[in-house]
Amino acid sequence: MIKKYYDSDCNLSLLDGKTVAVIGFGSQGHAHSMNLAESGVNVVVGLRKGSGHWDKAASFAQTHENFKVMEIEEAAKAGDIVMMLVPDELAADIYNKQVAPYMEEGNVLMFAHGFNIHFNFVQPAKNLDVIMVAPKGPGHTVRSQYVEGKGVPSLIAVHQDYSGKAKDIALAYACGIGAGRAGILETSFREETETDLFGEQAVLCGGVCELMHAGFDTLVEAGYEPEMAYFECIHEMKLIVDLINEGGFGKMRYSISNTAEYGDYRTGKRLITEETRKEMKQVLTEIQDGTFASEFMQEMSSAGGRKAKFLATRRREAEHPVEGVGAELRKMMSWLHK
Repeated sequence: MIKKYYDSDCNLSLLDGKTVAVIGFGSQGHAHSMNLAESGVNVVVGLRKGSGHWDKAASFAQTHENFKVMEIEEAAKAGDIVMMLVPDELAADIYNKQVAPYMEEGNVLMFAHGFNIHFNFVQPAKNLDVIMVAPKGPGHTVRSQYVEGKGVPSLIAVHQDYSGKAKDIALAYACGIGAGRAGILETSFREETETDLFGEQAVLCGGVCELMHAGFDTLVEAGYEPEMAYFECIHEMKLIVDLINEGGFGKMRYSISNTAEYGDYRTGKRLITEETRKEMKQVLTEIQDGTFASEFMQEMSSAGGRKAKFLATRRREAEHPVEGVGAELRKMMSWLHK
């Protein structure tokens, strides 16, 4: 059974007198740094001078004395605790060149995803604590829930416990971003990384997107109007997922028609067959043995003009007819125009 913790299990005062350096100010970076500052923690944000996020971070700093913005190297030098919140493909290079030279014995290195540690792209010194705090929600939700006095459940994990207090520091940090209000779950770098990658590839992004594409294509090729195919195979996906998110598969099946529920039972396993499950296991194997990580990092490397396949695939996907149909139909949906 996975262990769970709440604010009452956390000691935020462990961060008193410490400086947390948050490297990056994107989706997670802005939420972590702002929440920590408003929890009374001293925060410095490390950014490239002139980056798109610099002005936004500097604006927040004007109203919070315990929040400062500086170059990445300065932030790394100032931080007792350094949280890396930059894209996976950039983290190793940034850490090795701009952060590692300033890490001192007893400092804490943190991540919100275990990718670079688990696959050894970042190999920190042995005299550091290495921990993870990973909110299970996008950064804007981590921030908005904190502002409302609530929180987003988060994972914690310990890779290196040099100080003997690594888990307690992870709990304190998680508390500082508001996670203790909702619940903190203890896992490992390996489990978080491999399940996260598998979920993204086999279900959430790869699986669901391809299923929606296939449904749309099947109806259009059979002569049905693209708008009808979009509504039935893509637009309504959110309605179903929201019901599952709110109350599990039981609430979804309670809420839909008997016709839809009967079709669910009759057809689902004809699509997700034993062959599909076999391929899912192969996807998991390629994640576990490092095949995916190696391929991804090689593709995303700027050396030798790579990323060509990745960018070509992005362009091809953007040209699928479903994108044009969807864009026109979404113009009719006033609630989406925020």
